[in-house]
Amino acid sequence: MDSLPLDVSHPCSAGLPFLVRLQVLTPLSLLINIATLLVCSVIISPSAGSIIKSHPTSISPSPSLIAAYIVAIFLGQIGYCVLLVVARKPETKTTLVKGVGLSLVFANWLMALWAVSWVLEFFLLSTILLGLLVLCLLYSNIALLIYHPPTSSRPLDMALIHAPLRFFLVLPLSLLFSYSLFITLGLSYSPGHPEHYDRFAWPGFGVTFGANLIGLVVILMRCDIVWAVAATWICASIWSARPKPAPVYITVIFFTVLHPLALLGTLLYRRLTKREGRIALPPE
Repeated sequence: MDSLPLDVSHPCSAGLPFLVRLQVLTPLSLLINIATLLVCSVIISPSAGSIIKSHPTSISPSPSLIAAYIVAIFLGQIGYCVLLVVARKPETKTTLVKGVGLSLVFANWLMALWAVSWVLEFFLLSTILLGLLVLCLLYSNIALLIYHPPTSSRPLDMALIHAPLRFFLVLPLSLLFSYSLFITLGLSYSPGHPEHYDRFAWPGFGVTFGANLIGLVVILMRCDIVWAVAATWICASIWSARPKPAPVYITVIFFTVLHPLALLGTLLYRRLTKREGRIALPPE
């Protein structure tokens, strides 16, 4: 064979076998994640939502809003899997292979295992799995941000790679890990005594304020629409599940309003400064 029809020296050609593996492993891990969540939410009793109701804490979310959030995560990943197959640009393939790689596959497996441990009420294992999930998603998001930053020249990359990965990260980082940790540490109260809802109010305040403060900084620094939507969604899921102690309730209501305002303010500021930069000085 004198020559090959494929230029093996090209970076994309070198990563082609790994891309093919991702095209198989990523949809497979997503299907396993979806199937596991469906079984744990619909078929098994007590279901994942019932566990939330039977272990109330000061930061317990609304099961229906969290379920809708997870559906949004799955829809975003379906778009990601489609892009895995149809991507043609070398830059997009490099982002998929080197920016995300197997981290999303591991994240789906970790979430599926978490769902099983959650319905079995193995809360220590649940907390460990959520911690690993946060680390896995943090790694992929930081790699994307540093080495493959989003650019308006590739809108599909922004919509189907960066956005789903970031939206996935916010849920365990801002809520699920802390909630599971609260239950593990005994910072919950009996559902038969709803009058005890204000127990452990200040740990709940610290967690919600800290998580939302981090989100606010990200929104202001990066004008991050995805983080603003995700953080607002999670705040709404917390204050909609009542009763809530006043420090937690006031905090999540405050950030439900502040996150969209911060995003709009940042967008307006960037537009004004961009317009001022285009104004040419008159000749002397």
